[in-house]
Amino acid sequence: MTFDGTSLELDTGHPEGAATALRTTLAVRTRARQLLERARVGASRWFLVHDDALQTAAADVAALTRQRYPDLKIPFHSRWRHFEAGGVDRKAELDARLAPLDPPARARAMIDLALVSVLLDAGAGPDWSYLEAASGQRFARSEGLGVASWHAFLGGLFSSDPAHPLQVDAAGLRGLVPDRLAQAFQVGTSNPLVGLEGRVLLLRKLGEALAAQPEVFGPQGRPGGLFDMLIAPLGPTGIAPTATVAAHDILSQLLMSLSGIWPAQNSIGTQPLGDCWRHEAVSGPGLTAGWMPFHKLSQWLTYSLLEPFQWAGVHVDGIDALTGLPEYRNGGLLLDAGVLALRDPALAQRSWQPGDEPVVEWRALTVALLDELAPIVRARLGVPAAQLPLACVLEGGTWAMGRVLAQRLRGGLPPLQIASDGTVF
Repeated sequence: MTFDGTSLELDTGHPEGAATALRTTLAVRTRARQLLERARVGASRWFLVHDDALQTAAADVAALTRQRYPDLKIPFHSRWRHFEAGGVDRKAELDARLAPLDPPARARAMIDLALVSVLLDAGAGPDWSYLEAASGQRFARSEGLGVASWHAFLGGLFSSDPAHPLQVDAAGLRGLVPDRLAQAFQVGTSNPLVGLEGRVLLLRKLGEALAAQPEVFGPQGRPGGLFDMLIAPLGPTGIAPTATVAAHDILSQLLMSLSGIWPAQNSIGTQPLGDCWRHEAVSGPGLTAGWMPFHKLSQWLTYSLLEPFQWAGVHVDGIDALTGLPEYRNGGLLLDAGVLALRDPALAQRSWQPGDEPVVEWRALTVALLDELAPIVRARLGVPAAQLPLACVLEGGTWAMGRVLAQRLRGGLPPLQIASDGTVF
């Protein structure tokens, strides 16, 4: 099987083959499309699809994209955008501190930062915020989590070596306790963060996984070891000018290496599946039948690692192999713009678990519809796909428009309420 999932010649009758088949964006897209086609013919128990609203949604996304990026030079939708919150060029400070290092070492540090920050990026809840001392600005939700994790990283919270604070290593993560993360994130009774314990557990599990795979993450168990595994350095201080990596190769390595860290108890036999959930209407071969994969955080992480590879001089191919991110801003856009509608509006009044069928289906429809929305947005902007891959449509884009509509309609709350453990949304 190729890394991009274009060949599924696997023994899906056995857990290992089935899990491998579900760890591809081809599986995500194929199964999401099944549920969208089913909903379009009225067979969904939960949703109606109004295709005529796609054009209106695309017009809104295109207009907001032009407003946010008038020159249409749109960066990837990644964690690095949150590090720019409040118009502060935080990366300049990091670049200055990493300047003595060679490009691979700088890339390792940036991969360390992006990985741990993304894993801390699940929904913060409506009552938490972070006050940045240097700028005097207060940030909430994803931006707040990004800025808080940025300063925690620069302060050495995730490093076991006081002489080298700008790194994440297995020992540093395994020693993390809730009180230390709470202090770094300014959590208290008047500033509660959803899923604090779950976040710490996730990072400790990450530390265990890093330590257990020195062939991938090196003797210290650093996320940045991915760089050395995927890119052959040209000597100790350089990188081959022809160095290339496929985006799906990064994702595949993450899914293989980190599949055991997710708290969700989804598995086939002894094979953990992570962000992959049951839906009775999803078909597939062997033991994959009934499973709808998303790998949202892993894909968000992959999007967030593209730039560190590029900044190190590596060419990244196949960015559109990754899917749109099935979370409450992109999904909220589709509901709030009327592309999707709940069969029973009362469903919006209750709280759901990530594994509940309406949530699984909402996320799947989001993936499939983002693939349809993207070319319409590009056409309205007059920009080809090569210039505006899906990662840039999201940034321009769909995620931002989802936030605008949520703020306008519900003070920022998503249209469906999901009980978060800090590890999925």
